[in-house]
Amino acid sequence: MRKLTLAAAAVVALVAASVAVAHGIEGAKTATAVSGTFSATAANAKTRTCTTTAGKTIVVTDARYTGTAAGSAGLAGAIILQARSVVNTTDDIGTVAGHYAVAHGAKGAFTTVYDHGAVAGLATGRLHNPSGELVANLSASFSPTAGFSNGKIGGGTSGGSAVAVSGGACKSAPTVHEHDGARGTISALSSTSITVAGLTCAIPSDRSSAVNAKFKTGDTVEIACAFANGASTLTKIEGRKHH
Repeated sequence: MRKLTLAAAAVVALVAASVAVAHGIEGAKTATAVSGTFSATAANAKTRTCTTTAGKTIVVTDARYTGTAAGSAGLAGAIILQARSVVNTTDDIGTVAGHYAVAHGAKGAFTTVYDHGAVAGLATGRLHNPSGELVANLSASFSPTAGFSNGKIGGGTSGGSAVAVSGGACKSAPTVHEHDGARGTISALSSTSITVAGLTCAIPSDRSSAVNAKFKTGDTVEIACAFANGASTLTKIEGRKHH
């Protein structure tokens, strides 16, 4: 009788355990595969630049990107992404993160790694019609000032790189305002540049013909130049030709 009682108790325990396991499985969430594609162009981009103590150039861009998404229900329609990119342009790596919303569909947040013109990371949020949570790999080609292209939400997204994000001092890059001028004889003149009293300035292409038609080497002139497009560029020239 004692053995029978123990056996019965064991059966009861097994049944109770089975009920508990079954209840746990019934309460589990169902995963359903979804996927989508998207592209979005930049609007209202605001960019700031600074230089780290290690000499790296950091470009921070806040922008709104608008475009179109296609794919599974909830991932198709007009899409808006509000994103901040922090890119070390010296090494061409960084991070891009923000929020997204698909018209009448998914909305949430995303965090990605940027590596040489591409982003890859994770998007989370809520789906509507059908309703549910969204956890998805996200990848795209990306330019802070142009936007997202060849974007994928699930459905074979590209793998991503890893970057170490750390604090550190960062100073704003100085704005260059350089103006210069000279008075004297033209020692060198070509279609692209002019040299007067040791000062050489680039000649804008739309002024090259006029300058070369009016002046030649040996003429006495006064020139003014300003820093533009990475070079000292001619903005003014006055004088007389020597006959």
